[in-house]
Amino acid sequence: MAKATSVEALQAEANRLRVHSILMTTTAGSGHPTSCLSAAEIVACLYFRVMRYDPKQPFHPQADRFILSKGHAAPVFFAALAEAGAIPESSLLTLRRIDSDIEGHPTPRVPWAYVGTGSLGQGLSVGVGMALCRKNLDKAPSRIYVLLGDGECAEGAVWEAAAMASYYKLDNLVAIVDVNRLGQSQATMLGHDVKTYAARFKAFGWKALVIDGHDVKAILRAFAAAEKTKGAPTAVIAKTIKGKGAPGIEDQLGWHGKPIPKDKADEIIRQIGAPTVKPKLYIPPPPAGGEQPSQFKPLGPAPYTPGQTVATREAYGRALADLGQLNPQIVALDGDVKNSTFAEVFAKAFPQRYFECFIAEQNLVGAGMGFATCGRIPFVSSFGAFLERAADQIRMAGISRANVKFAGSHSGVSIGEDGPSQMALEDFGIFRAIPDSVVLCPCDGTSTYKLVSEVAARKGLAYIRTARPKSPVLYGPDEQFPIGGLKVLRSSPDDKLCIAACGVTVHEALKAYDELKAAGIAVRVIDLYSVKPLPTDALIANARSAGGKIVTVEDHYPEGGLGEAVAAAVSGSGVVVQCLAVTGLPRSGKAEELLDMFGLSARKITARARQILGV
Repeated sequence: MAKATSVEALQAEANRLRVHSILMTTTAGSGHPTSCLSAAEIVACLYFRVMRYDPKQPFHPQADRFILSKGHAAPVFFAALAEAGAIPESSLLTLRRIDSDIEGHPTPRVPWAYVGTGSLGQGLSVGVGMALCRKNLDKAPSRIYVLLGDGECAEGAVWEAAAMASYYKLDNLVAIVDVNRLGQSQATMLGHDVKTYAARFKAFGWKALVIDGHDVKAILRAFAAAEKTKGAPTAVIAKTIKGKGAPGIEDQLGWHGKPIPKDKADEIIRQIGAPTVKPKLYIPPPPAGGEQPSQFKPLGPAPYTPGQTVATREAYGRALADLGQLNPQIVALDGDVKNSTFAEVFAKAFPQRYFECFIAEQNLVGAGMGFATCGRIPFVSSFGAFLERAADQIRMAGISRANVKFAGSHSGVSIGEDGPSQMALEDFGIFRAIPDSVVLCPCDGTSTYKLVSEVAARKGLAYIRTARPKSPVLYGPDEQFPIGGLKVLRSSPDDKLCIAACGVTVHEALKAYDELKAAGIAVRVIDLYSVKPLPTDALIANARSAGGKIVTVEDHYPEGGLGEAVAAAVSGSGVVVQCLAVTGLPRSGKAEELLDMFGLSARKITARARQILGV
């Protein structure tokens, strides 16, 4: 493909992108054309002069990457992909149709999107993860370009990402802020005050360049300067006009998220004067090479024996390090609690594959998504309660079908004296709500160890809940824990009730079993470690052979928890479910006191079982 050296060719291409964006949104009857028009020159320069990529290989390991953080400008992004030959041009006019992969905001249905964007403020964090992986691990020449809107710079997650990019000196990362002045309902906080945007990025340790975002020469100079910058990321602050090229709409409120009516669109397209013949464009090819993905190797026997005491959070750290020894694609990220989550075990063993994200959980999750797009298997850990701060990022990871594994420690009231601000009591609900997610709550060291390996081997988002207290190991080192399974720990042909528990409450259920057995009351105890997917058939079968009754016991609020999941799963089967869960606001106290206060202790489980059975 001949190199288009002329500024005129790039300007003509920018206008083609404008025309595509208008036609796409007008045909769809919805969309954000004005947000596309302000970014047209920036996108044209990136795709047809600056970025090195192969239009047929979105995951080329040496290629540059683009992330559209301002996801509502999807049409200009899709238009550039079509112009480059990465997707069929004929697909553009299917924008927003239910049978189309060209969605209203980018999702990985079009693989060039890498992650879903549109919930603003998240793209830069993903870019940080990509840039870290390419620079620190892959040693690839790839550069990562993230296009942000000015409005989304009000999001704190943007500045979490900016701080981390500076800390790691990510000189292969470029953020472009499309400062078009207008938000959805009014002008943005800073309007066209590009100097303040630049000052903010500089304060975070970035090189910041202020340009006219419609001046092709200035855009190219800025990207050239960014490529020469060493030891710091670059922010290109581009002053633009929202709706640029559309007379009567330029720089006007009231047009965000509105298609241009057909008669007006036709007139605007005529005035833009986009060429009918596509200009000769240049796409710099990526360097050759790149490693093939490694074959995943599962863990062997667990290093624990029954009766040994170990906290599940400790077993998580040991499993992660052992898995990392076998699989170089495993990476770990944590939010300054690695000595509590025990991710520090991995960090000490593989410091080059551990990335400290500090107390910035939203960026922690976004960076993990970035690693996943580069073929790594990221384990993201923090207190379960603090992961909840990043609920929207977790939701977007689900939309992105991201291969990210989460580990939340210090779950439930069993953490004790630290009090309710530290207790994850909503985490099941958050992670269960993600389509195709896996939610696991192991009760001992062996099951934790084996389940870390299971989630690493399975593609997709997964959450492992770990606990603070030490507890006895229940299982032998060779026991297997398939996702979607359960373990029957105590049973007899005379059972009148199933007690289904997970995590720390399994141990309370076993104590209750002993008390009930001593009183001549036969019950069945199930370790329901797979909260999602639930082993529904096995659960119903066990319940039917044990009186048709289940009591669930969980260190979690009732809403969104294990009990609700079980009740929904067995609905219509004739099985009756009663739930023991944390009701009301917890407080500081000893773990055993809190478990008893909220009806989760062996004593309270025994009392409820007696009540249900009338004995």
